[in-house]
Amino acid sequence: MQLLVNPSPEKCKKNLARPVHKTKQINKIVKPILKKVEKSGDKALRKFAQEYDHVHLETLLVSEQEIQSAKDLVSKDLKEAIVAAKQNIERFHAAQATPELVEEVMPGVVCRRKSVAIQRVGLYIPGGTAPLFSTVLMLGVPAKLAGCPEIVLCTPPNREGKIHPAILFTADLIGITKIVKVGGAQAIAAMTFGTDSVPQVDKIFGPGNQYVTAAKQLVTRYGVAIDMPAGPSEVLVYADETAVPAFVAADLLSQAEHGIDSQVVLVTPSEKFAKKVLKEINEQLEDLPRKDIAYKALANSTAVVMEDRNSAIALINQYAPEHLIIAVEDAEEVVDRIVNAGSVFIGNYTPESAGDYASGTNHTLPTYGYARNYSGVSLDSFVKKITYQKITAEGLKKIGPVVEIMAENELLQAHKNAVTIRLNSLKGKKK
Repeated sequence: MQLLVNPSPEKCKKNLARPVHKTKQINKIVKPILKKVEKSGDKALRKFAQEYDHVHLETLLVSEQEIQSAKDLVSKDLKEAIVAAKQNIERFHAAQATPELVEEVMPGVVCRRKSVAIQRVGLYIPGGTAPLFSTVLMLGVPAKLAGCPEIVLCTPPNREGKIHPAILFTADLIGITKIVKVGGAQAIAAMTFGTDSVPQVDKIFGPGNQYVTAAKQLVTRYGVAIDMPAGPSEVLVYADETAVPAFVAADLLSQAEHGIDSQVVLVTPSEKFAKKVLKEINEQLEDLPRKDIAYKALANSTAVVMEDRNSAIALINQYAPEHLIIAVEDAEEVVDRIVNAGSVFIGNYTPESAGDYASGTNHTLPTYGYARNYSGVSLDSFVKKITYQKITAEGLKKIGPVVEIMAENELLQAHKNAVTIRLNSLKGKKK
């Protein structure tokens, strides 16, 4: 992890640049996968399972028996932890629901807006080096709360053709019954085009590797929506001498272990503190089962000493981190000045991993700087906001002339006529 002391804005920008993926090369691999799944459906999915997951699948759907058997393979402690996390996530996301809005904007002109569930949603759950059963909670709970009628979950099988039992337990706990043994770009293709086993969906959610990410962006051309553009996981920790170096190091490593292309950043006003954190990182790293992955991620990561608080906050907002931990004196004052971040964790006792699992907020967040213009997944992600308007005869008399003048000045005569013909009709009734 490199150390920069009071660097120039140009130096910061260069050293904090995210890892670059060779998009053209990735798309060359992904596009044929999409086409094959569109053309051959389940047959292509089985072929890709053989090729990429090294497993022959007779059926792509998880059976009820597999789900029930999985429950016996999950420890009591883990079951209880998942249930507790579900309750917190459910409570926070349920509180995000908004009542229908009804407003009479002028006499006789009533406007409404209400949330309507997206009818068919697809959830992608990674199952490779880290089977993310927590993501089942983060996506499945708000989908259910929103009232989405059809939910399909895709996740890759292991070489025995099985899904991680914790993923199956969590899906069953939420009430997701359509679970498909398919991963990678082919899963995104299946949910986009539909196959005999995989329903076609309206919106796709979930994290994934660079091939999954590329596939999600490509399939938006076919009329399916996605939760957000995304890249590798990342965290920025802003900490001063009031923070605990061991805590900060642990937070940085918790993201570094996600993948070799993850990026972690420390911003601090103190070079002495930065060196304490780097020492802690080296000590804690040795005890991690995924230390090889974390070590490679740290090679792409940076500690920045920035003595001026205004410059530090400007750097944070420019970087727009997926996860932002603020452990400084007067933390709330800093929080109020943050405008670009996926999710913010405040104080020494708020580890980012709490948000990853159980605090109640959602861990599906914009990465790669997209926090400048995207929000993380929420209840709103699973609904559409439909507006309605109803105008009475008296209301049309008031608003009609406004519309006529505006339409006429935009040279859209038919728009004007749609109002005029009604107003003339009302005048005729008076006679």
